[in-house]
Amino acid sequence: MAEDSSKRMIEFWAEFPRADEDFLGSIRDWKNLQIAVDDDVIWLRGFTEEQAVSSEIQQLPNFLLYELRDGLLFRKDALVPSKKMRTALLWMSIHKALPLTFPVSNQNFFGIDGKVRAKLIFSEEEQPAIALLSSMHEIKDNIIALPKFKLEKIDWVVINDKALFLGTPLLGLPGKTFWMKDNHFLPAGLDFEFKNLSLLLQKKYNEGQNKWLLWDENGSYLAIDKNDFRKLSVSSFRLTEKSQEWI
Repeated sequence: MAEDSSKRMIEFWAEFPRADEDFLGSIRDWKNLQIAVDDDVIWLRGFTEEQAVSSEIQQLPNFLLYELRDGLLFRKDALVPSKKMRTALLWMSIHKALPLTFPVSNQNFFGIDGKVRAKLIFSEEEQPAIALLSSMHEIKDNIIALPKFKLEKIDWVVINDKALFLGTPLLGLPGKTFWMKDNHFLPAGLDFEFKNLSLLLQKKYNEGQNKWLLWDENGSYLAIDKNDFRKLSVSSFRLTEKSQEWI
């Protein structure tokens, strides 16, 4: 009896420019994948059918996906092959072949040199804002006028000449809003380019989970100790006013 080709499991291969290797961080945790290097090309194999059509794959630049049939590589839905299957390649697991490396980070608030290599992009998913960063100069009169019941639900910390408020509902003050993801405060409307980077950065820079990492749009961050936050009240704000030279 002839084999039913419709039930044959598809084996996917892919090729990717070696110069764009950093982009593979988005699929590094797919431990079923194997990877091999051939001059300026990276070869990958072992994709599941779900992975082959995933958004992570579609976002990779210059990524070519093939179906392996009888030793030939076909582009999706193609009737003729694009090339022969590569042989004599040294294969290994992708998460072992691409070890994570982190550059030296800058602990200065929103500094420029020595940033963590993280890119924030616009997100299609809307997330509720939970934190607000405001200039102390702009809000000092507003805070005193707010009713007590609105303040008592908020924690806050002073960062240079700014105040970071944490809690919901947010205060109706001018400033920049943030949403929370895995102990990161990310600017509203933005997310990490590679979704799995969120937990990896926490593991590297906040292993004890005792800090918030506050990010700006350019991909730099400030680590804030969670114990530095205190309850917001008119009295605590006024005491801070008196103790700061910039008021």
